[in-house]
Amino acid sequence: MPLRTPAAAAAALALALGLCAAPAQAQAQAQAQAQAEYPFRDPSLPLQQRIDDLLGRLTLAEKVSWLHQYQPAVDRLGIGLFKTGTEALHGVAWSTDIDNRGNVVTARGTVFPQAVGLASTWNPDLVKRIGSAVGDEARGYHSENPRVWGLQLWAPVVNLLRDPRWGRNEEGYSEDPLLTGAISTAYGRGLQGDDPDHLKTAPVLKHYMANNNEVRRDTANSSLRPRVMNEYEIPAFRTAISADAATGVMTAYNLVNGRPATVTDLNASVRTWTDRTLFTVSDAGGPNNLTGSQRYFATKPEAAAAMVKAGVDSFTVDDTNGAPTVASVNAALDQGLLTEADIDRTVRNILSVRFRLGEFDPDGGPYGKITKAVVDSPGHRALNRRAATEAMVLLKNSRSGNEPPALPLDATEKVAVVGPLADTLYTDWYSGKLPYQVTPLDGIRERAAGTVGTEGVDRIALKADGRYLTAQAGAGGDLRLSATTAGQAEQFDVFDWGAGIVTLRSVANGKYVSRANWSTLANTQDQPAGWFVQEQFKLEAQADGATLLRYAGYETAEPWFGPDVYVRAAADGALSLTTAENATRFTKETVRSGIDEAVAAAKSADVAVVVVGSMPFINGREAHDRTDLNLAEGQRALVEAVHAANPRTVVVLENSYPTTIDRLAEKVPAILWTTHAGAETGHALADILYGTANPAGRLTQTWPRAGTELPDILDYDIIKTGSTYLYSTDEPLYAFGHGLSYTTFGYQGLRAVRDGDGHRVSVKVTNTGSRAGDEVVQLYTRQHSSRVKQPVRQLRGFERVSLAPGASKTVTFRVKTADLALWDVTRNRFAVETSTHDVLVGSASDHIRQRTTIRVDGERIPARDLTRTVRAADFDDYAGVELVDETKASGDAVEAAPGEWIAFSGADLGRGVTGVTLGVATDTAASVEVRLGSPTGRLVGTVAVPATGGIYRWSTATAALARTSGRHDVYLVARGDLRIRDLVLTP
Repeated sequence: MPLRTPAAAAAALALALGLCAAPAQAQAQAQAQAQAEYPFRDPSLPLQQRIDDLLGRLTLAEKVSWLHQYQPAVDRLGIGLFKTGTEALHGVAWSTDIDNRGNVVTARGTVFPQAVGLASTWNPDLVKRIGSAVGDEARGYHSENPRVWGLQLWAPVVNLLRDPRWGRNEEGYSEDPLLTGAISTAYGRGLQGDDPDHLKTAPVLKHYMANNNEVRRDTANSSLRPRVMNEYEIPAFRTAISADAATGVMTAYNLVNGRPATVTDLNASVRTWTDRTLFTVSDAGGPNNLTGSQRYFATKPEAAAAMVKAGVDSFTVDDTNGAPTVASVNAALDQGLLTEADIDRTVRNILSVRFRLGEFDPDGGPYGKITKAVVDSPGHRALNRRAATEAMVLLKNSRSGNEPPALPLDATEKVAVVGPLADTLYTDWYSGKLPYQVTPLDGIRERAAGTVGTEGVDRIALKADGRYLTAQAGAGGDLRLSATTAGQAEQFDVFDWGAGIVTLRSVANGKYVSRANWSTLANTQDQPAGWFVQEQFKLEAQADGATLLRYAGYETAEPWFGPDVYVRAAADGALSLTTAENATRFTKETVRSGIDEAVAAAKSADVAVVVVGSMPFINGREAHDRTDLNLAEGQRALVEAVHAANPRTVVVLENSYPTTIDRLAEKVPAILWTTHAGAETGHALADILYGTANPAGRLTQTWPRAGTELPDILDYDIIKTGSTYLYSTDEPLYAFGHGLSYTTFGYQGLRAVRDGDGHRVSVKVTNTGSRAGDEVVQLYTRQHSSRVKQPVRQLRGFERVSLAPGASKTVTFRVKTADLALWDVTRNRFAVETSTHDVLVGSASDHIRQRTTIRVDGERIPARDLTRTVRAADFDDYAGVELVDETKASGDAVEAAPGEWIAFSGADLGRGVTGVTLGVATDTAASVEVRLGSPTGRLVGTVAVPATGGIYRWSTATAALARTSGRHDVYLVARGDLRIRDLVLTP
């Protein structure tokens, strides 16, 4: 045989490979063709038929694997990976995926105003458009990388803003459930899109429920008496779910009535509010808390089984590693704690949303063609500017004598723009990255020639042993005690955020000093950020004039960190952390006074605009509540100094929570409030300041006055504590619904007439001023008589209307009689009482312009009947007790300590009762006194309660009572630690 040439050999090899590859390629093509012909891929078939087909093709192992947040691909069926959870609170923010540096992957797109700012627009139509834009951008990112950018969006947050100290106040909408429901429904509908069968994205409401504190957030118990739960907490979630504007909920970290929210029964609550199938998830790490910090279950299989049975479909835990979840669920199956039917039910819930997202449609469904070209589009920029403008709230705008109001400004005047937030924009933990920035100074400079600006912060140098703390230029690097003179590398701008916390920005490169690599200090950060926010410091003055530099990052609160938080410079200048005793004693030199520079700028201008506020990573955020609501002392001093130098001072307050600014409100002529509102903040601010836009934002929560005593942040009973505008009788600094305009509005002809199953309320609103503007017309009611404590007033409707000068519009609301119901604890249902109601219409809860009354024909709640078994949790009043779990699966009980009590009002004891039986559980012997009229009233009997063997080991305890008849308030007073499930009085 002749030898082959190289070319001939290559040709022969290619032919051989081709012959070998042909069957494999044909097999792959045949498999792909078969996959394409599966019934579950046919969009013409009914949804349930498609779900049934796919479910039947999955193995048990594949189904179990889908209970983790990273649902792995099933290659044999041509199904790719599906991940839950892209954050999209006010724009696409970040994914749960981790990059190669260990950080979450963050989007760079349209960052709309923070959620509380969106609600401040009181404009659901606008919020829906914003939601739609966010949904488009989520689709755009998904089209580029579906592994990182999932289409199940963890937004919006609907937790009620009952306490302004909550670190996550910026994430919620309002202290009012009706307003929260309207805004969340609008945002959710925008995220979902308008297709009746398909979803643009799948919004998930956070965090179910009563999750409004960060202190002990995974172990604290939100004790919700039935009225608070049913009248206040639940409506915030139910509104969007019942309107099919959300596809599920995320369970919260906290306990609700003693039971972790992670295993609170969603099947008996949330899933009953809609006919749509919901896909629910746990909060991150929640499954492990059940056996960890909460110690609620002894083993992970028990915890996993409880979650599945409670209706949680997806375990958000262990990042991308689904193995622990799979092991726990498989063990639960092996132990008989779960069945395959339980798994099938859960996977059906998951598939219902995956199908609606178009994942299994050949063309990806109606939203499958959206590309990343939509991200940061001109249309989204314009929408963002409008949102930031409509969200701004004019808190004050006074005039002096015959002078016009302080705002709007005249573009011919010279303006000094000063303050620590004058020339920067901050993002928050749930923000994406800003693709560009228009700062307040930028926006005003575009309008007013000759505008001057300064941040008004001190520039300092720190010196010890003849050497200065020195930073590196460029990208930055480790700080050292080095130079003997104070040049730019030795200078730092000091930003005051209150409570002694400051940040230090290096003049050398404009970056912030951070505790880099968990050891030394370096000037490397663009802004304070990250989970631990390691850019926080304190400059602690000592009695001898020295200054200690203290690191104050959030992890210093952890007990494992220890006392080593003070900066020490070694002989070679290297920095480390040590105790106060061993810290380096610096001399602080002020290179430039921020107040002096701001005062000089203010004196040189016709008007001063001072931009102050918060840093979202420092002044409270996830895992950290605020300790007070004060503006930083240094910022307050800056405003007062500027105002003294130029009485025409406008304060722009940029933060995301009510702030006690009483002293400033008394002094300065104008105050404008905005949240951290994204890249268009400066344009929006200028639009308002110069009157291009007329302010019409309204506050969505009460701003308390300085000195107002707020209840314990862990006390969720707004009725008992008199909290929020609903129950508070304190005079606020600014009331719920407050906001001013550059024009005036008149209200006329309020009418309230019966209309079917309710009343139709109408009022004529007229723009009586010289400028076009928006008015937010607000409808409130107040019930005159009731069996129980009623709200001072309660929002029943609102509408934002736009009116030209002299124009009028009749605004009509419909109030259903059922909307006026209260939760009747005597019968465990809603009831409408027969009563007269005030109907109040105005521009704020404390600015009522028209009022009338209506008579509502309802029912009279009958007297308590304690001769039938009554749940202890259905008390009318109490002192000190806490609502807890009757069992780990269901039911509420009352946990009482010595001296604590519950009361049942107006009990009709008929011709007389002579005995009492209590359902009780306790580790140790206790007793319960039965008293009449008050907790110290007539003692009619004492129930001895022996130890039952544990808090979930229920028994009954009985006692004789002194014969008592007629109507009484009956009190159960604990003498010892115990739980009470129910009671009955016997003849």
